[in-house]
Amino acid sequence: MIPMSFILHRSNINRLWRVCQRSRSLAVKEAVQSLKHGDKVHGYTVEKVVEVPELFLKAVTLQHDKTGAKHLHVARDDSNNTFSVAFRTTPMDSTGVPHILEHTTLCGSRKFPVRDPFFKMLNRSLATYMNALTASDWTMYPFSSQNRRDFDNLLSIYLDAVFYPLLRELDFSQEGWRLEHEDPQNRETPIIFKGVVFNEMKGVFSSSQSLFAEAVQNKLFPSHTYSVISGGDPHFIPDLTWSHLKNFHASHYHPSNSRFFTYGNFPLEDHLEFINSRYLRHFDRIHTNTTVPNEQRWSSPRSESITCQPDPMAPDPEKQTTVAINFLMSEITDVFEAFTQSIICTLLVDGETSPFYQALLEANIGSDYAPVNGFNGYTKESSFSVGLQGIHPSDVEKVEKIIYDTIDKVIQEGFDSSRVDALLHRIELAQKHQSANFGLGIAMSIASCWNHDGDPSELLKINQEVTLFKEKLKKDPHFLQKKVQQYFKDNQHRLTLRMSPDEKYEEKRKQREAEKLKSLVNSLTDVDKEKIYERGLELLKMQTTEEDLSCLPTLRVAEIDRKIKPEPTEMISIHGVPLQYSAQPTNEVTYVRMMSDISKVPDELKKYIPLFSGVITKMGAGPYDYKQFSHQVELYTGGLDSGTHITTDPNDSLAFEQGLIFSSHCLERNTEKMFALWTEIFRNADLTDSNRLTTLIKMTAADMAASLSHAGHSYAMTHCASHLSPAASLKEQFSGVTQVSLMKKIAESSDQSEVIKNLEEISKYVMNKDNMRLSLNATPSYMSSALSEVEEFVNSLPGSVSPYDIFSKPSGFEPKEVFTQIEFPFSVNYMSKAVQIVSYTHPDFPILCVLSRLLSWKYLHREIREKGGAYGGGASCTTGIFSFYSYRDPNSLQTLQTFDKSVEWAVAGKFTEEDVEEAKLSVFQQTDKPVAPGNVGMSQFVSSLTDPVRQAFRDTVFAVTRDDLVNVTNRYLVSGQRPQASSFLGPANELFSKDPKWKIIKE
Repeated sequence: MIPMSFILHRSNINRLWRVCQRSRSLAVKEAVQSLKHGDKVHGYTVEKVVEVPELFLKAVTLQHDKTGAKHLHVARDDSNNTFSVAFRTTPMDSTGVPHILEHTTLCGSRKFPVRDPFFKMLNRSLATYMNALTASDWTMYPFSSQNRRDFDNLLSIYLDAVFYPLLRELDFSQEGWRLEHEDPQNRETPIIFKGVVFNEMKGVFSSSQSLFAEAVQNKLFPSHTYSVISGGDPHFIPDLTWSHLKNFHASHYHPSNSRFFTYGNFPLEDHLEFINSRYLRHFDRIHTNTTVPNEQRWSSPRSESITCQPDPMAPDPEKQTTVAINFLMSEITDVFEAFTQSIICTLLVDGETSPFYQALLEANIGSDYAPVNGFNGYTKESSFSVGLQGIHPSDVEKVEKIIYDTIDKVIQEGFDSSRVDALLHRIELAQKHQSANFGLGIAMSIASCWNHDGDPSELLKINQEVTLFKEKLKKDPHFLQKKVQQYFKDNQHRLTLRMSPDEKYEEKRKQREAEKLKSLVNSLTDVDKEKIYERGLELLKMQTTEEDLSCLPTLRVAEIDRKIKPEPTEMISIHGVPLQYSAQPTNEVTYVRMMSDISKVPDELKKYIPLFSGVITKMGAGPYDYKQFSHQVELYTGGLDSGTHITTDPNDSLAFEQGLIFSSHCLERNTEKMFALWTEIFRNADLTDSNRLTTLIKMTAADMAASLSHAGHSYAMTHCASHLSPAASLKEQFSGVTQVSLMKKIAESSDQSEVIKNLEEISKYVMNKDNMRLSLNATPSYMSSALSEVEEFVNSLPGSVSPYDIFSKPSGFEPKEVFTQIEFPFSVNYMSKAVQIVSYTHPDFPILCVLSRLLSWKYLHREIREKGGAYGGGASCTTGIFSFYSYRDPNSLQTLQTFDKSVEWAVAGKFTEEDVEEAKLSVFQQTDKPVAPGNVGMSQFVSSLTDPVRQAFRDTVFAVTRDDLVNVTNRYLVSGQRPQASSFLGPANELFSKDPKWKIIKE
């Protein structure tokens, strides 16, 4: 039962909380309260001041008088402050100039003339986010930090980088592309293509989904910048010259073409004074010719076809065709029109009750929606796409007919009003749900519209758009049907795109690359070849030369709070079921998580648990079929989610918790309904609908297969770790290549009766209150009510509660040193090596975490990315496992050797005290990230990391010395000290096929 003392205690806390919230919000808003249109502030003129009460913020738009630079400041009671500067970048070829410029810009500037200040600041900062992003028509440089000094440090780095980059030719060669000898120190080795972006984009286009998405945009917008690949096509990247790069910077990276964004509780005036006095006042206004014209409308629809690499994980080799119909709509700067379009497009494709879901996916002629699906508001003019992937070529016309018939049906019948209500509920809930990096979310959401001169402050006034939308519907019940008629039925600017597999696709790609290389090499004179050799040596020398980094600002470990930020929780038992709860300012949203132990599920059923978790909330339950249930979920919650959960015991690296975690959140007024839906799932889930299950299986298999090329490093890391840890072994079974292969086999079957039987068996073990524990976060004022709902929910569940140990240690597990190549038809590799280490609470674990950061930023980044040309690489440390990895890597054996050499480097102590300091900062950057109110206490609930345990880890990190790092390297990472394993995903490789120690898996 819920103690009465708790209820009385909470009422006092609630009153105090409300007072504090009001005072903090007022203080932040008052800082900009006096500003009004026409005010002059540090070289800027205020254009607009807008209060947005639904988001608890005040927005100020300004323009810099001298340059015309635009600035949006969002004042909000949030200590996680955000900055970004963005430029409209409109390339007219596919050399990837904006993407390569984004990389090269961060390779040193006038004030910070060191190699890669951006990456070096990653471990000299407590930033909660740092990145640079290239979109189709803008490039953005965002960061977030809770520390004022850190914020100013990063602001200086970012502004100097974008306005005064060095843009050295060697940096262009390293980041973009270059011709270089395979071994730069041996002129007898062949000359090949190298470059970070060159290899990154080869990795991108190893994905057929990326190919399709790019083709949709290129062919739907054929007349201007969207017709080219802003990230760069590997075939055309070698056409980019250094001078072209510099010219593009001069014409695009100017204050007159910029948009600045600041967010949080730091004062606006400080930001403006800093930006103006140090940078903008030194520039004059120029005319920038970067405007994107509207696409000339077609007089009739068009059709196009492309090819792709066959998918080895496709359940049916004969069903690998994708087709989608894509419609060009209107300018995204019309905020209400774009809002209306997004509503319509969501109603058309999202959720089990949507017309296209029922017409396309339930037909079971394809595996999932086409890679581009729904509303796209990221180009100047919006678009809508719908189609299917995983279909037989003979079904293309059938899919097209279904799409057009569905549009006709919607025009005739309209949308069910309750579905509109459910979508508006989702919008309301999304406004109240708080993320840990809210400012970054705002920056990203307004970027495209603002980039094309839309009013960014209008985009924040969500309630205004909802109100107008409701008024339109009230005045005209056929409002939405008329819009569907306008944008889809009467619209001639529509593209039907078909993608088919070509068995010789990769062979042709390699041939094109070889021909391009041969053409360039054959045109070289002896003088040119000598220059290539000398430049390769020069680049190598630059990459290996130790730099003086004293010009870079940094935080010091001594400045960091030695105490963790507590995550207060309380524990009670509700009829024997443990409940962790935390009263937080969740903005009238209730959050619940439920953990159900799966250790007693028989081994022969375990492999089906990921599928069970993926479908259990998507089938029918109780009085609802799956469509009705889905609609109830949309009406009353933010979704009912479930997933597998594997966590290693902080005190024993060979023990772990295995379970299913169920989670959801809702508005306070809907808490009772949310738990009622969970009750139906736990008591009355219907797993017998084979047609519905087949649809979900096909979608799951397609999603997992597509993820291989995007997250190959994660699959490689999971696979090699599985040989060293029982928890990692189960994780491989649940979410690794093993599970991808299993889902492929299940999807291949036409009879799912055996699968249904297995899922129903699993349900008997986990869908009850045996071995269950719960977590609840809610506002103080609502907590007592929420706890009463939890109590009622627990009482409704079947089963009897008995004490159990969260963690268990399987008997008989023995680590094995296994070396595996998993062959996939990628253009690049994903490498990994794992070493068995110790538990979280072991005194050496925090030292190993610092070591992983030291190796990543002081050795592996230089060797794998800068020298090796991979998109990324590094080391990571998790309980029981130390991992090395590379991402989109042109190398294989060389990278594995680099992993070993990094250990030799650490053993030799070839690092400084300053390096140790920065590695510690990098660890604190991860541990000190902000926690949203709805997630407070999750470290304890999910990973059993209590505040005292986290504090002990923190204390040890503070105390780590240089000798400690050398010692743990010797103790754990040196070959022969601990069990090790290696795995990688990539194309067939003779180096490994000839070595008997390597096991080759052909998928």
